[in-house]
Amino acid sequence: MLEKITRYLHCRREIVPTRPRTAPVPTAYRIRRKRFSMQTGPLSFSKRLHWIPAMALAFGLNTVQLDAQQAAPKVSVAAAYSKEITEEAVFIGRGEAIDKVDIVARVSGFLDEQLVEDGSTVAEGDLLFRIEPDLYQAVLEARRADLDKAEANLELAGVELARKEELLRREATPASEVDIARANELVAEAAVKSAKAAIRQAELDLSYTEIDAPFAGRLGRVATSVGDVVGPANPPLVTLVRETPIHVTFALNEKRLVDVLQQLGETAETLAESQRSPEVHVTLPNGTPLGETGRLVFVDNRIDPLTGSVVMRAEFANTGRLIVDGAFVHVRISALKPTLRVLVPQAALQRDQRGDFVLVVNDKQMVEQRYVTLGDTVGTAAIVLEGLREGESVIVEGLQRVRPGVAVDAVVAAEQPGE
Repeated sequence: MLEKITRYLHCRREIVPTRPRTAPVPTAYRIRRKRFSMQTGPLSFSKRLHWIPAMALAFGLNTVQLDAQQAAPKVSVAAAYSKEITEEAVFIGRGEAIDKVDIVARVSGFLDEQLVEDGSTVAEGDLLFRIEPDLYQAVLEARRADLDKAEANLELAGVELARKEELLRREATPASEVDIARANELVAEAAVKSAKAAIRQAELDLSYTEIDAPFAGRLGRVATSVGDVVGPANPPLVTLVRETPIHVTFALNEKRLVDVLQQLGETAETLAESQRSPEVHVTLPNGTPLGETGRLVFVDNRIDPLTGSVVMRAEFANTGRLIVDGAFVHVRISALKPTLRVLVPQAALQRDQRGDFVLVVNDKQMVEQRYVTLGDTVGTAAIVLEGLREGESVIVEGLQRVRPGVAVDAVVAAEQPGE
């Protein structure tokens, strides 16, 4: 190296700016040229030798920096590993009460009593409201009187018919009189039946003045007050909802439906009745899982062409009453048996316009770009369906320092997944 620098200094030629001799040289220019010549004039060989160590040092530093730049970047890698995964599908579901009814007055009248409070829990048959019964009690008594009258007319018609028949045997009356008497008896019998039906109607109207709970559940807000006029044309008095058990309705896409049916060997018709149907779990709106397992009770008979999914319904005991009618929840359906899957840390995943990929370090410590097909996430790892094999090393740290095709200095990450 010193020989090359020495040879360069020996061969260096001084370049001094000159002007053409055709024009007169100004005095100021001569002074500047002289000053320039003094600063950059020829150096003796001994002075040039003083530059050799400095230039050698600078050349050595540049060589060290170049070697540092050419050194393989250090990255951390983790091995892809296999694990048995019980895969789950997550859907958005909605709670639906099995029984829900608007309590409406079936007869008109003044509300006489309100025997329940807003939001109270009631049992089947509990008395909720009472409408003023006086009018309907009076109507019932009038209908009973009509029945007595009709029965009396029937008895009279029977006597008249018997008398006419006796006279006809004696040939003391024409046959037409007997026919008229028999018709009168039939009319009287019909009047008795009509009176009995009217009594039944009046009894029903009177019973409708007492409004009972049709099933056990919890009431909503009572919409009326004592003294209001209520009836079939008025708004509902209150809403009653059965909270236990409860249904959760959700939609399952057709691909997963076919997978489930093929695994079970069932049809959509028998899936809800099968004891081998997949378990259904629910995550509540606050993110906590419901400590109950549901069962499928209904599968719709058609796939919605707009969404490509079929409506399904699961039933939960809902002992804690945490699922509320109309509430949105996350529904999770677990696979029937675990499947061996390849997993990689999510830190190794990248994405471009072509899709998801990872950077793999091969046996020659070279970086390869590998596009992969991903499944669900499991904790901090992701399931790789295609594109990667168990044991292959993927870069998890130092991704910004490498590119495909370069050599790297791979070290094993401190925390290896799957351990």
